[in-house]
Amino acid sequence: MTTAPKPINFAEKMATFDALWSPRVIAEMNDYQFKIAKVEGEFVWHQHADTDEVFIVLDGELTIHFRESTVQLRAGEMYVVPRGVEHKPAAERLCQILLVEPRGVVNTGDAGGELTADRDVWA
Repeated sequence: MTTAPKPINFAEKMATFDALWSPRVIAEMNDYQFKIAKVEGEFVWHQHADTDEVFIVLDGELTIHFRESTVQLRAGEMYVVPRGVEHKPAAERLCQILLVEPRGVVNTGDAGGELTADRDVWA
């Protein structure tokens, strides 16, 4: 018997974890992963030399700091950080985001450190 297709519900997936800055994979398309994350406070300055990074705000507000400017995102908005551009995401209050990036990308990019999350953890 074939299982009927089921949509992915962001709220249900978000309810499966509490860790901040620790993306969880919810789907894959070709070599790309769709990851959800809960963020609050400031992340680390980092860059991804080999890939762009897509931030989509599902709930709350996210600021992406660049060395010379910032981008403010609210629920329903997105921004693509180009490959090689140093950035630092931050959220004053709890924010829920969707990331789109190639499989295997390390969340802290070239920076490493204690906020580096395990890769390929599914929600």
